[in-house]
Amino acid sequence: MSEAEPEFLDVDRVRIAVRHRDGSVPGVMWLGGYRSDMKGTKAQVLDEWGIQNGVAVTRHDYSGHGESGGEFAEGTISRWLSESLAVFNRYTFGPQILVGSSMGAWIALRMVQELVRAGQADRLAGLLLIAPAPDFTTELVEPQLTDAMRKQLEETGRIEEPSEYSPEPNIYTKALLDDGRNNRVLDGIIDTHCPVHILQGMADPDVPYSHAMRLVEHLPKDDVTITLIRDGDHRLSRPQDLSLMTKALTALRESFQGRTS
Repeated sequence: MSEAEPEFLDVDRVRIAVRHRDGSVPGVMWLGGYRSDMKGTKAQVLDEWGIQNGVAVTRHDYSGHGESGGEFAEGTISRWLSESLAVFNRYTFGPQILVGSSMGAWIALRMVQELVRAGQADRLAGLLLIAPAPDFTTELVEPQLTDAMRKQLEETGRIEEPSEYSPEPNIYTKALLDDGRNNRVLDGIIDTHCPVHILQGMADPDVPYSHAMRLVEHLPKDDVTITLIRDGDHRLSRPQDLSLMTKALTALRESFQGRTS
């Protein structure tokens, strides 16, 4: 099935590309990872699952990603969070399951905090976090910086490193790292007001599974399920991984319907 053209939502003078399908609730909102986009394998499978099950699905690209406008190097967690909340408020209705992959899981957790603060906890039906990378700037990137890298950050405002997923290098800006400290979630209790399911590969070279276990410790109030995939990598895009994703989504929807029936 060919992709329909995206709609665009202006957020802070940047055009954010959105694809939304109407359907039953709880709906599903996809939150991609760092430098990924809504045409990635997991996002596509999620959309197809939504079609097959008549479920509302919303996807978007952060600024500087995919079909959205803006420059990637100008992105921060706060900016991508603001865009995600704008899409959530404009395109979704009723309870939603937030599906966050890698950095998208961090965005999802911050969305939860902002929605609860705004009195919208009833909009949260569940969280599915795939290879979650909350606080990755402070917990995973900054500890690996050499003195030369830190000097380069101060002098040029950015550093680059090769990516095994793209011919383009990963870019980490001083603004991204500084902003990451202001968006930390692993510094206290995270009360999501909904069930959480985490899928984590134990062979993940980018986000160690100990990071997912640490996240669980910050979710003491919630019903949390963690599925560890012994040979799973960071992408978790193999057929068996995608099957786990859709099964987890189905279980979260059934759990919500059971709680509200």
